[in-house]
Amino acid sequence: MDTVLDVLGTIAEGLGNAALMAYEVWWALVLGFFVSAVVQAWVPRERIEASLSGGGPRPVALATALGSASSSCSYAAVAIAKSLFQKGASAASALAFQFASTNLVWELGLVLWILIGWQFALAEFAGGLVMIALMALALRAFVSPRLEARAREHALEADTGHQHHAAGSPLPLAQRLRSAAAWSDVAHNFRGDWQMLWKEIGLGFLIAGFVGLLPMDAFNVLFVTDAPGPVQTIENVVVGPLIAVLSFVCSVGNVPLAAVLWSGGISFSGVIAFLFADLIVLPILAIYRKYYGTAFTLRISALMLVTMIAAALLIDALFGAVGLIPGVRPSADDVFGSIDLDYKLVLNAIALAGFAALIALTRRTGATDPVCGMTVDRDKAVTLEEDGRTVYFCSEHCRHAYVTGGAPAHAAH
Repeated sequence: MDTVLDVLGTIAEGLGNAALMAYEVWWALVLGFFVSAVVQAWVPRERIEASLSGGGPRPVALATALGSASSSCSYAAVAIAKSLFQKGASAASALAFQFASTNLVWELGLVLWILIGWQFALAEFAGGLVMIALMALALRAFVSPRLEARAREHALEADTGHQHHAAGSPLPLAQRLRSAAAWSDVAHNFRGDWQMLWKEIGLGFLIAGFVGLLPMDAFNVLFVTDAPGPVQTIENVVVGPLIAVLSFVCSVGNVPLAAVLWSGGISFSGVIAFLFADLIVLPILAIYRKYYGTAFTLRISALMLVTMIAAALLIDALFGAVGLIPGVRPSADDVFGSIDLDYKLVLNAIALAGFAALIALTRRTGATDPVCGMTVDRDKAVTLEEDGRTVYFCSEHCRHAYVTGGAPAHAAH
C-alpha cells in the first residue's frame, strides 16, 4: 500500500510541476500565438517579403527587433517564425526572430536577474546577439538556397490550412481593428496553430514536470566540476544543451532549472549554453520536422547547436576577462516559487480571457473541416454542396481528398 501511495505521490508531484511550468509561460504562449495569428491574418505577403526577405544585415536586424518585441516562449516563437517564413522571410531572418524572441525579451531577463543575478541577464542578451550574428554568417554552410526553397514549400504544404483564405487582409489597420471579419481571421489562425501544436506542447510540459523530480546528482554526474578550468568549460558547454534537450522546457520555464544547475556547481558557460538551447528540445524538433521537413530540420538544428556552443564560450571568455562571472551561488530552495498574487497571475488571467474570447469567436463563425479536423471560417472556407448541405474545407487540397476519399499530407494535425 505504501508503495502505491509513493507512486501516486510521485505522479501527483510530477503533474504539479508540469502545471506550474505551464502556469509560468501560459500568458507568453497565448500572446505569442496571438501575434502569430495577427501576422498570418493581417500582414500582406508583399510587406513581409520587402522587409524580411534576403540574408543581409537589414532584414536580419529587423527580424531581431521584431523578435525582441514578441513572446518569450519557444513554442510561440517557432509558430511566428513559421508564418514569417511562409510569407517570404528568409531562413536567416526567421531564425533570427526565433533567437531574439527567446533570448532578447525583457521578461526572460527579469526572471534571470531575480533568480541568479543581473550578470546572467546581461549574458543572455549579449549571447543572443552573438548567436544571431554567428547564425547569419554560418547559415549557408549548413543550408543551401535549394534546401531553403524546399523547406518553404514544405511549410506551405504542412500549414494548418486555416491561413489559405484569411491571410493578408487588404483593409487599412484602423478598419481591421473595427472589423468583425478581420478579428474572425485572427481567431481562426489562432485556433489553428493551437490545434496543430497542443500535443507537442503538452507533452513537453509533462516530461519536464517529471524530469524536475530527479535529484540534482542525476544532473551533476553529467557535468565535470573538478577538472581544470578549460576542460570544465568545454565539457559543460557541450553537455548543457543536451540537458536542455532532455528537460523539454521553454525559455522562461527553463530558468528555474538553470538556477538549480548553477547552485549545484555547474560552470557559467554550461548554464548559459543550457539557457540558449531551448530551441532544440525534442518537442520543438518534432515541430520543425512537421513544418519544414527532415533535411532542413537536421541542418538548422546542427546550425543552432553550433552557434549556441560558440556563443556560450565567447560570452564566458568575455565575462571572465572583465570579472562579471558571479561568485555567489543560490541554494536550490531559492529557485522554486508558487502561484501567488502577482503580475503573473494577472497576466495569466488576461491571457485566459483572451484565449476564451478567440476560441468562442471561432465557434460562432466556424465549421470543422471533415478531412483534417481544422476549424475554418465559414465565410472564407472552400465549400462543397452535398445532399442539400454545405461542407466546409480549409483548402482545395482537403476538398479534393474528401471527394476522392484520400487523405491530404497535412491532415494529421
